[in-house]
Amino acid sequence: MNEKLHILVVEDNAVLATQLLDFLQAKGLVTDYAATGQLAQLLMQQQQFDLVILDLTLPDVDGLVLCQQFKQSAYNPPVLMLTARDSLQDKISGFEVGADDYLTKPFALEEVYFRVLALCRRHRLHQSSALLLGDLTIDRATRQASRGGVPLNLSATDFSLLQLLAEAYPHAVSKRQLNAKLWGDDAPESDAVRSHIYTLRNALDKPFASALLKTVHGIGFRLELPDAGH
Repeated sequence: MNEKLHILVVEDNAVLATQLLDFLQAKGLVTDYAATGQLAQLLMQQQQFDLVILDLTLPDVDGLVLCQQFKQSAYNPPVLMLTARDSLQDKISGFEVGADDYLTKPFALEEVYFRVLALCRRHRLHQSSALLLGDLTIDRATRQASRGGVPLNLSATDFSLLQLLAEAYPHAVSKRQLNAKLWGDDAPESDAVRSHIYTLRNALDKPFASALLKTVHGIGFRLELPDAGH
């Protein structure tokens, strides 16, 4: 996997959540945390996660309802349920609303980590290799991009940046999200995102009649198709 995995942990037990977050971060994953269903819903609207670790028993929203909402979202992230509900019917209910995996408490942190990796690999394999946006073609398998049939000369990081923006289309992606996805905790001290946005613009937009890469002031960056009516 070329980019850092970004995981959302939805768990109302603060002690357990801290253990899980610390362990996953130590393994090199980027994590966000929600102690309530409402906060989880807000975070899901604001950014794109590679996987959601979801407790079913939350103080405000039933985890089954949350799972169904997450799986119906545009990018349909894998959901790993972590819960004390361990009956067969509980598991069936979880899978019926779209859960990709189900792990009952207590669990080993190492097992959670390896299930996360396996689910993310499976999810990416099931994604279509080619991503098409207007005259822009991005091939995830070969990590090549072209516009109007003209190959784009992109560095590995610029390609990853373009892919992240394309997968988030039509939404904007913040600099913080791009930093986390591209470098995780190893982000360069300089304003590396802005530097790569500049080189990506030169390859993606400069030779063409219309610009696809837009700056959304106060938010971040997004791709905008000329006929999208934005």
